[in-house]
Amino acid sequence: MRISAIQMNQTSDKTANLDQARRLFEAALEADRPDMITLPETWTNLGGGREARAAAAEVLPEAGGTGGAAYEFLRRMAKGAGIHVHGGSIIEQGAEKLFNTTLVFDPNGREIARYRKIHLFDITGPDGTGYRESALYGAGSDLVTFAAKGITFGCTICYDMRFPEQYLALRRQGAEVIFVPSNFTLMTGKDHWEVLLRARAIETQCWIAAAASWGSYEERGATRQVYGHSLIADPWGHVVAKASDGVGWITARIDPAVTAKVRRDMPVLEHRRLA
Repeated sequence: MRISAIQMNQTSDKTANLDQARRLFEAALEADRPDMITLPETWTNLGGGREARAAAAEVLPEAGGTGGAAYEFLRRMAKGAGIHVHGGSIIEQGAEKLFNTTLVFDPNGREIARYRKIHLFDITGPDGTGYRESALYGAGSDLVTFAAKGITFGCTICYDMRFPEQYLALRRQGAEVIFVPSNFTLMTGKDHWEVLLRARAIETQCWIAAAASWGSYEERGATRQVYGHSLIADPWGHVVAKASDGVGWITARIDPAVTAKVRRDMPVLEHRRLA
């Protein structure tokens, strides 16, 4: 299976973000012919404050129902290209709060997975910038996996990567590939991004596919930056594809034989004594 991870420079303009995603989808499909495409975290909105996030939010439909612009875009791209689409995450309008939510569609345009981000980003960065995701978003509680082409995939989002117990739980549920769509800050990304993702790959012996946002955006009158450097790592922790600065995509082939060999030669899950 070939997976393409798209790297975007989204803003608070949802219509422009949809157009950017469409162009990158089409370019990746033409150049690399992937079996699955994955997008970054909240790719329909980055910046602009509460009002912009609320405007970008969508009420997600029940099974088979019609959704909003981003939901239908993902479904249309999956069905039109005949591939699986892991929709990074979009902003879901909940009853009381928003949710940071992943959607996955199969080649028939059928939704097959929905994951709400569990760990919310409430921190003060090294440069003193404060982030309070819980002020707007509710936290999910359920682990989510899905199957595609005989491979089991696990869902996480950005800050989740700092909590290895979630990744171990996904491995125990059969995950062979784990997605990590992200808006990782520049200040933390330059020191932690790659090392955390490689660690999660090594610990779980899973492939890691992390589509990220890159560049600057405006948030309440201030300019903020996200790190980018989307990457795909194999179960040994090798980075097999990595994006540089700018928008674009990366593609790598997921080989189940590699997964099987790593797990056979070093059966760490069988050797665990704690947790």
